[in-house]
Amino acid sequence: MCLIKNRKIIISSNIRLPKGHERELPSLAKNYVMRMLFLEQPLPQAAVALWVKKENHKEHEENTQILSGLRLWHTQQLPGGLQGFILNPIFRENLRIALLGGGKAWADDGSQLGPDKHGKDVSSLDKYAESRWEVILQFMVGSPNATVSQDLAQLLIQAGLMKSESGDTPSISSAGFQFLLLDTASQLWYFMLQYLKSAESRGMNLVEILSFMFQLSFSTLGKDYSVEGMSDSLLTFLQHLREFGLVFQRKRKSRRYYPTRLAINLASGISGATLDSHKQGFIVVETNYRIYAYTDSELQIALIALFSEMLYRFPNLIVAQVTRESVQQAIGNGITAEQIIHFLRTRAHPVMLQQNLVLPPTITDQIRLWELERDRLRFSEGVLYNQFLSQVDFELLRNYAQDLGVLVFENPVRRVMVVTPAGHSDVKRFWKRQKHSS
Repeated sequence: MCLIKNRKIIISSNIRLPKGHERELPSLAKNYVMRMLFLEQPLPQAAVALWVKKENHKEHEENTQILSGLRLWHTQQLPGGLQGFILNPIFRENLRIALLGGGKAWADDGSQLGPDKHGKDVSSLDKYAESRWEVILQFMVGSPNATVSQDLAQLLIQAGLMKSESGDTPSISSAGFQFLLLDTASQLWYFMLQYLKSAESRGMNLVEILSFMFQLSFSTLGKDYSVEGMSDSLLTFLQHLREFGLVFQRKRKSRRYYPTRLAINLASGISGATLDSHKQGFIVVETNYRIYAYTDSELQIALIALFSEMLYRFPNLIVAQVTRESVQQAIGNGITAEQIIHFLRTRAHPVMLQQNLVLPPTITDQIRLWELERDRLRFSEGVLYNQFLSQVDFELLRNYAQDLGVLVFENPVRRVMVVTPAGHSDVKRFWKRQKHSS
């Protein structure tokens, strides 16, 4: 505990906050904000430093860096040349309104619309969010029962989570497989960041939708809100959030919506989303390349099918076989051997975790060997040069291509060489000049 001008405030030596309070400033930073909330002029930095005892100078530095990093205050030069701190005027004004009253409400609740006869409770909203997000993940792994809008499919491709060639049905990419290994909170953050990157290209107001996202994170779970006064850009964004499972809206034209737990937890740093059922291990891998997965999740079954052959399926158990063909097909789709091994290891059944080696070494080694076997040949485009009249001509042109850094292959015995398509024109011009000069 540290004495600050007749006040006592708890100062932790570690400013990392406990789980569930990630949106809060450290206590000392809050104290600085409140002391400066009604100051219109900058305060000398030396004066602020005197608020804390000398032995707590490190905590003072950490908290000033936090406030500066969040742009909650900034430095400003005083008349005498000294540097001072002053609160961000927009933040200062809005905080005053929040504490003293006034201003416009962030969102209109649905009370003005009367009672909702189709209202949703918290349990129903959780199930809805889970089912909507699950559909997106199942679509990524190619489940035939999962369909998404064209906008969402295009967003998944733009984000690099899926790939599509020549109008073919999109398929999961290596980055997409890695994405599926993340917890739900991390998936949501990554997905929404990719959405925001392309928002302006779709004619949406980035500042407006960012503001709405953070408003959602401060909403009350189970409470309905009105869409009255929303711009066309926000209404379009709301429909996308509806497809992602972040809000529930009974119909597209409904005048009210319900934020789900996914939206409320999005900006809070809380990873306690509803979809992380895979964290409890359920996979047993045997030395005969058999996989026994105790699950009825369509998503987890589809993930296992990406790199194995399905043999049997029971109500709460599937049996699959890891084969050379199934692994090499997965590798051909951009999934690496290490990603397959990581998937099996992180979802290993508690019985497997009791062993010294979670996965049998014969399995992990063989998966890596199958990857190396497929990668033995590498294909590169090139232009072939042959039929040289003499070894001197061959070596002259070979050396020139080598100096340019465009030589791909050479065989001096057969007088054959290959250069890159980009270097072909330079090598060709050089050879014509040599022929004319000789």
